[in-house]
Amino acid sequence: AAAIEIPTRVLTNTSDQLKIPVIGMGSAPDFTCKKDTRDAIIEAIKQGYRHFDTAAAYGSEQALGEALKEALDLGLVSREELFVTSKLWVTENHPHLVVPALQKSLKTLQLEYLDLYLIHWPLSSTPGKFSFPIAMEDLLPFDVKGVWESMEECLKLGLTKAIGVSNFSVKKLQNLLSVANILPAVNQVEMNLAWQQKELREFCNANGIVLTAFSPLRKGGSRGPNEVMENDMLKEIAEAHGKTIAQVSLRWLYEQGVTFAAKSYDKDRMNQNLQIFDWALTKE
Repeated sequence: AAAIEIPTRVLTNTSDQLKIPVIGMGSAPDFTCKKDTRDAIIEAIKQGYRHFDTAAAYGSEQALGEALKEALDLGLVSREELFVTSKLWVTENHPHLVVPALQKSLKTLQLEYLDLYLIHWPLSSTPGKFSFPIAMEDLLPFDVKGVWESMEECLKLGLTKAIGVSNFSVKKLQNLLSVANILPAVNQVEMNLAWQQKELREFCNANGIVLTAFSPLRKGGSRGPNEVMENDMLKEIAEAHGKTIAQVSLRWLYEQGVTFAAKSYDKDRMNQNLQIFDWALTKE
């Protein structure tokens, strides 16, 4: 099957108006089996995925890097067509550690540059002490001004084409915007039909920040019932369109003007997640 052409959104807060694919492939921790990751990434590229989202904390940078290298070597895709995002973990969320952290991620990913580098959380913790959840006693004051200056430095050094944040609320963004010389291009947060982020979206829109939704198909990670996929009304809407609940949920996000990182290593589901661009939801 031919690869699907995925629409893009312009990152207005970048000097050369960089474009981010609307749908990305997530690689958060429950996919740490390297073989699976490699095969899934190669398959995703064949299907048309171009945005791959990882983070230092996920432990998936190496597997993703190996898969991307293989895809590049096979000529399936060029580096210019790819959009790779990684994130700065809280233990490195200190001004003097930002550049080295990005350099380390690039080495692990076997890449010369990232397309987007994000501050993973608006928190800082004791350097070198990785734990999740983060222990209260390890939390340190977050120097937003100093860290963001170092993020801007990453940009100037050509280590990444865009910089942004993740899990920032309106208030945290306001603090950042008051000290930033270069505005964040992206804020990656949880957003789905059960958690719609209306106020945050309005704020991001007003400030040219593109919102990327993680967990687009389930609210609040993996705890409790899935308020998106197990919703009776969504089931009815999906049936009315002859689509799956996942497709309706992703189409809704697309119509809200946000981008999103869906996470499936199942070949058919990966493909279904891309089948959302040639139809529309109705007002009803």
